[in-house]
Amino acid sequence: MVDHNWPRIAEALAPVEVIDDPTTIKKRSRDFFWYSPILNEKLRRSFGDLVVRPKTREDLTHVLAVAYAEEIPVVLRGGGTGNYGQAVPLHGGLIVETTAMNRILEFGEGYVRVEAGALMADINAALIEQGWEMAMFPSTQDIATIGGFVAGGSAGIGSIANGALREKGNIIQLKALSVEQEPVEHVFDAEDSLQIHHAWGLNGAITEVTLRTVPTRDWIGCMAGFETYRDCYAAGFRLASSTGIGRKLCCTVDARIVDYFPRLDGHVPKGSNLLVALVPREDMGRFEALISEAGGTLHLAMDDAERQALKLPHVFEFAYNHTTLQVLKADRSATYQQIGVADPSDPDRVAAMAATLGDDVWPHHEFARVNGEIVAFDLPIIWFRDEARLREIDATYEAGGFAVYDAHTYFVEGGGLKAVDYRHLAWKKRLDPKGLLNPGKSACWEDVRNLSPDEIEKLGVAESAA
Repeated sequence: MVDHNWPRIAEALAPVEVIDDPTTIKKRSRDFFWYSPILNEKLRRSFGDLVVRPKTREDLTHVLAVAYAEEIPVVLRGGGTGNYGQAVPLHGGLIVETTAMNRILEFGEGYVRVEAGALMADINAALIEQGWEMAMFPSTQDIATIGGFVAGGSAGIGSIANGALREKGNIIQLKALSVEQEPVEHVFDAEDSLQIHHAWGLNGAITEVTLRTVPTRDWIGCMAGFETYRDCYAAGFRLASSTGIGRKLCCTVDARIVDYFPRLDGHVPKGSNLLVALVPREDMGRFEALISEAGGTLHLAMDDAERQALKLPHVFEFAYNHTTLQVLKADRSATYQQIGVADPSDPDRVAAMAATLGDDVWPHHEFARVNGEIVAFDLPIIWFRDEARLREIDATYEAGGFAVYDAHTYFVEGGGLKAVDYRHLAWKKRLDPKGLLNPGKSACWEDVRNLSPDEIEKLGVAESAA
C-alpha cells in the first residue's frame, strides 16, 4: 500500500472541490450495507481518505489522472443507496461523489440523456412534464443517482412492464472514463453497455447515461388486503401476468411485515397481507374486479394528489428494499435475503416454502418481467440470529428449488451476478490497468490482472464452451 501525502494530493486535485473533514469522509464511506449484519461487521471500519466533488467531466478527468499518477484507489459514489457496500472504500483513497455532475442533457422521443450524478426523482419529474417517464427506477429514487443505479442496480419500479435494466433497449448508451495518464471517455452503445452495467464502477467511471423512457400514464397507487399470504401472492401473480391491466409495480407483503408500516394505520386493517400495485386509471375497473375475484379487499386507491392529501408515502416505498427499511427503522435485528422463485405461477409452492422456513422468515415478493417471462423474487424479512442460521435458511430455499442471490457479500461476483463476468474484467483491464477503481470488490481480479484484456475475455469464452 502506497503511503500518500494527503495534503499534497488535495493540492494536486485543485481546482476540484476536496473535502477532508473526517465526519464527512466517514459519512460518504457508507452505503446501505448495514441492512446486512454480516456486511456491517466486515465493512463498518472501512473509510476513504478524501472526498472529491467534480462538477464537470473535465473535473472528473483531472481527478482520475491524479489518481493514476499517484496510484490512489478510487470509489465512485452517487446517492449511496446500494446494499452490498458498492460505495465503501475497502482500501481508502478517494471517494468521488458525482452528485454535482447532475445535468439533464437531452430529452427525445423514448429516451433521456443525463449526467451520471443526476437524481432519479429529478429526471422523472422533468420527464413527466414532457409526457414521458423512466422505464424503471428504484424505490430510493429521491436520493439515488442514475449512475449509481446503472452501475449497481438491476430492476425496480417499472420492471414488471419493461423488464430488467439489462433487457435490450432499456440502456441505450453509457459513457465512461478510463483511469490512465490521460483518461479517455469510451462510448458503449446498446448491447455494449452491458460491459459497464452492474459492474459497481470497477471498470470505468460512468459520466453519462442514456436510458429508454416510456409515455407517462395516470398511475393509481393501490393497496389490497387478503386473509392469507397464499391468496395474496396468487392475486399478485394474476396481476403480473394480466394482459388487460397495465401495471408499473406489483408486489406482495406478509401481514407481519405490514404491521411495521405505522403510516398505514387507519388505512389498512391490522393482519392484512398486502398486494401493492401501481395501475393506470383507465384499468382500475378491471383491477378492482381481479381483487374481488381473488377474495381481497381494496383498501387504498390514490392518485398523487389524493396520496398527498392523506399524507402517505408513494406506494413504492412499501416495495423492493424500502420494505426492509421500514422494518429496520423499528428493529435493527432484522435483515433480508434475495431469492428467485422456482415457479412463480404456483402459490401453493410459495406458501409451502414459507411454512417450511419457520417463523423467523417473513415473505415479501416482487414480480418482474425478464426475457418476456414473468418472474418473482422473494425479499424476505429474516430475524437474524447468526450466520449459521442464515445459511440454513439459504439451504432450505435451495433444497426447494429456489435460487439464492446472496445479499450478504461485497463481491460483485456474489449476489445478483453470481458468476465471474470476464467481459467486465477485460474492460477493467482496458480502462483501469492499475486496478484502482473500487479495489477489493472483485473476488477474481487478482487472478487475471496480469493478463491482457483479450486473454481475460478468452477465459470467459472457454468457460462458456465447457
